[in-house]
Amino acid sequence: MNTTDARRVLETALICAQQPLPVRELRVLFNDELGADTIKSLLGDLQQEWAQRGVELVQVASGWRFQSRPAMREYLDRLHPEKPPRYTRAVLETLAIIAYRQPVTRGDMEEIRGVTINALILKQLEDRGWIEVIGHREAPGRPALFATTRQFLDDLGLASLDQLPVLETPAQQAGILSSLGPAGDDNQPSLDIETPAEPVVADAVAATDERADDDQAQAVET
Repeated sequence: MNTTDARRVLETALICAQQPLPVRELRVLFNDELGADTIKSLLGDLQQEWAQRGVELVQVASGWRFQSRPAMREYLDRLHPEKPPRYTRAVLETLAIIAYRQPVTRGDMEEIRGVTINALILKQLEDRGWIEVIGHREAPGRPALFATTRQFLDDLGLASLDQLPVLETPAQQAGILSSLGPAGDDNQPSLDIETPAEPVVADAVAATDERADDDQAQAVET
């Protein structure tokens, strides 16, 4: 099979796939006759071919996928005008703490945020597929250790946690998480986070009472 035909096979498989495809699965298309380096080179060629189109080929944590470019989001949203889920600052800051400090216990999160974290917040993030328990700390009570998932990275369009911006406070990190996420097509997930009405860039420690209200509001919303 020549290079042109191999690229066509890869392109077709990735367009038709419902989920990102890792290189090991893409090799199956060719009965493992093409090595991983060759596959990656062909994927790089495909990225260049699609560079000027509204759809791009990207590598995320779970593999490779085609997705719409962020600039297309405005237009694609007109096909589905319903509003995405809204997440309170409490949810976003909790997610940010886990993403940037993982693995962390619920106690760690509460120490950083300065307030008690409602169990429903963690359940919401687990149900969304963004966090999971990866073990238990060897301490009294053996508290659960939380970390983010591949789904979290996929929904943000990231290949690894190293691509997260380096920021100081949970509030700043939460603000970044609220604005990240690819404008994927109907077959691809997106983060779909909207920030609450109040700015999330306020200092993470100065608004303790307000965060407590957020936690209570989240319990009602869920």
